[in-house]
Amino acid sequence: MNKEETNVSGESQLTDRLVTVRRVAKVVKGGRRFGFSALVTVGDGNGKVGIGMGKANDVTEAIRKAVENAKKNTVVVNIVDGTIPHEIIGHFGAGNIVLKPAAPGTGVIAGGPARAVLELAGVKNILTKCIGTTNAHNVVKATIDGLTRLKTRAQIRRLRQIPEKKVAAQETNNG
Repeated sequence: MNKEETNVSGESQLTDRLVTVRRVAKVVKGGRRFGFSALVTVGDGNGKVGIGMGKANDVTEAIRKAVENAKKNTVVVNIVDGTIPHEIIGHFGAGNIVLKPAAPGTGVIAGGPARAVLELAGVKNILTKCIGTTNAHNVVKATIDGLTRLKTRAQIRRLRQIPEKKVAAQETNNG
């Protein structure tokens, strides 16, 4: 279920991908009332990705709510040459995911829920491993956690207040 939509400003085109749909039940006096829960991820394939959940009595309404929620919860991901800048472990609940940068041509080596997030974020080469639970909701949230905590070399230099000239001088001395 891939859709493409353009924002009113026309700046980015978000694609959505359905990760899971589950049937959920609410126990009431007369028995059980069934509904649906949908988990969706959206992204522009260029470093912007978001996830959302929606619940409703109808599958299409649950998916629509999830897409709206995902668009509200988009984050920007640091991608360097089609992969991530460094290895990191994302955590959420009992789900952990190891994200490792990979050489060009490797592709996205990831399970279903993590693959959806990484492909829509625009990552082309990455290695992943789910540790702990493989619950789709926890894996997706752990993947987002790992991606949001990534930092590029330039960001780390700014955080540590290392001037650009000093780094260039060190690289010429070492290289």
